[in-house]
Amino acid sequence: MQKILVVDDDAHIRDVVCFALRRAGYQPLTAANGRAALEVAAREMPALVVLDILMPELDGTAVCTRLRAKSDVPVIFLTSKDEEMDRILGLELGADDYVVKPFSPRELVARVKAVLRRKGAALETEQKLARGKLSIDSDEHVAAWAGAAVALTATEFALLKAIAAQPRRAFTRENLMAAAYPDARFVSDRTIDSHIRHIRAKFQAMGGDPIETVHGVGYKLSAL
Repeated sequence: MQKILVVDDDAHIRDVVCFALRRAGYQPLTAANGRAALEVAAREMPALVVLDILMPELDGTAVCTRLRAKSDVPVIFLTSKDEEMDRILGLELGADDYVVKPFSPRELVARVKAVLRRKGAALETEQKLARGKLSIDSDEHVAAWAGAAVALTATEFALLKAIAAQPRRAFTRENLMAAAYPDARFVSDRTIDSHIRHIRAKFQAMGGDPIETVHGVGYKLSAL
C-alpha cells in the first residue's frame, strides 16, 4: 500500500480525505501543521503529499519549498476557491497539481492516482534521451544538464520529456496538456505556463535553458 501524507489543520478534512484514500487502497498518514508534515515526510517517505496552503507552523508553500529541497515527492495542493495566486505560487514552487476547496473526495483520489500514474509510467520506461547538454533517463527518472541532475516533479519531467522527444516540434499548450495529464481532464493554459516556467528556472540555475517560447503557438526544445 502506497503511503499518502494528508496535511491540513482541519481535522474534518483530514478524516474525509483519509477515508477516501483508504477505500482506494492507499495508506493515509496525517499531519495537522507544517512542521509535523516535514517530520512525518522525513520519517515515512510517502509516495505523495496532499498539502493545504493555509496552515499554522509553516504554511503549505513553505513546506513544499522544504520538501523540494530534499526530494521529488509529488505534491497536490489544497486551495480555497478565491486563492488563484496561491495556486499559481504552488505550481511555481513545484507542486504537481492542485484541488480547489470545497472538493469531492472522489476527485481528489482521481488526482492522486493520475499523479502517481505519471510518475510510475516515467519510472517504468527505459527510454533515454540526449539533446546537447540535456539528458533524460526515464528508467531512473533523472533529467540532467551537462551531467548535473536537475530535480523535477513528475509533471515537470513528463512535460520536458515530451518536448525533448520531438526536438523539431512546436507544442501547443493543448499538446502539452495531453502529455502531462493523460487522464484528459481540463487544465488551464496558465497551469502549463507555470510548469514550463518552473522547469526553465531550474535549468537556468544550472546555466542552461532547454525550452524556448514559440510566440503564438506554445513551446519547443531550444537549440542545444
